[in-house]
Amino acid sequence: MMIKTDVVIIGAGIVGLSTAMQLKQALPHKKIMVIDKETKVAPHQSSHNSNVIHSGIYYRPGSFRADFCRTGCQSMAQFCKTHDLPHDICGKIIIATQQEELPRLESLYQRGLQNKLEIEKINAAQVNEIEPHVKSLGGIRIASTGITNYELVSQKYAEIFEQQEGHIQLGAPLQNVNIRNNDLILTTSQAEIQTSFAINCAGLHSDRIARLWNLNPPLKIVPFRGEYYELIPERRGLVNHIIYPLPNPKFPFLGVHFTRSVDGSIHVGPNAVLSYKREGYRKTDFDLKDFVEAISYRGFRKLALSNMEEGINELIRSWSKKAFLKNIQQLIPEVRKEDIVLAGSGVRAMALAPDGSIIDDFLFEDGPHSLHVLNAPSPAATSSLEIGAAITKRLLPRLQ
Repeated sequence: MMIKTDVVIIGAGIVGLSTAMQLKQALPHKKIMVIDKETKVAPHQSSHNSNVIHSGIYYRPGSFRADFCRTGCQSMAQFCKTHDLPHDICGKIIIATQQEELPRLESLYQRGLQNKLEIEKINAAQVNEIEPHVKSLGGIRIASTGITNYELVSQKYAEIFEQQEGHIQLGAPLQNVNIRNNDLILTTSQAEIQTSFAINCAGLHSDRIARLWNLNPPLKIVPFRGEYYELIPERRGLVNHIIYPLPNPKFPFLGVHFTRSVDGSIHVGPNAVLSYKREGYRKTDFDLKDFVEAISYRGFRKLALSNMEEGINELIRSWSKKAFLKNIQQLIPEVRKEDIVLAGSGVRAMALAPDGSIIDDFLFEDGPHSLHVLNAPSPAATSSLEIGAAITKRLLPRLQ
């Protein structure tokens, strides 16, 4: 069966659906289709995350991440309000727990000011006015940070897109790409699709999809699993808002933190360990192709060697509740072993260059009749409306 359409978006995650929704709004006369290998929208990174509406304090000034997040924080909150989606602009504190962290706290504060954020430097007493159970030497308060449910946000994007007569085809993994008579022929498990243009928003598989176009992206996606615990209901009173530690500059993750969810639960985590499968949410999940591809990649081996000590500690925390608890108690000493129970996990698509460096910004690459979103790290969910708007603006001259 041959299906003809004007634009195909590969990937029904939050970035692909936002792009589809906004592209259809800008080009209502065009036929636009979203395809995905899964049987429902947003089943992976879009619904396995902390659900934080980020402020953008961590990101390099002038980067896509900083700019998209600063405006995305506002647009996401407004979208949730407009469509009556659960959200709460509850605020966040980033705290220093050791004396040697104080200069880094000041550096992060200055970065937040450079990113034009409304933030406040606070001392330990002021931290305890907000979070009485936290042990700290001071912190940064960010009032604009919030929480939502990105799975529901993604579903709303899909609903709006379909109301605009956009089409979503699920259970249709992309198998092959050919260029024929100046058109693309995309072969899925369900049909062949003839289209003028494709947008790769495949998240954990973005590098593999790009290679179907015979592109050689300057990275490989390596999956890292983040595992969470949850405070038992009787101990949720230990946390009022969102509490983050100061990031470790030697390790490319934000560290174990406390996040209040819109349903009232309090999640604690994540750690960060190599996932043996690109969509491996359990310790036992394993895919030989994914595993061999990750560990044989020069970029991963270099990253692992340069972070050996912290990587081993993360593995210990993955298997030892006691070790995980010790990390938690650096922020809130009152948390006891019986106060936490295992919760869900997420998988982060870590984009690594061959030299072992992490691609730390959104990365877009043009291909034949295509645009490829090769890297969409956190805060992609917060920034999803801004990413979709930027892609739409970029492609309008080519698609009108």
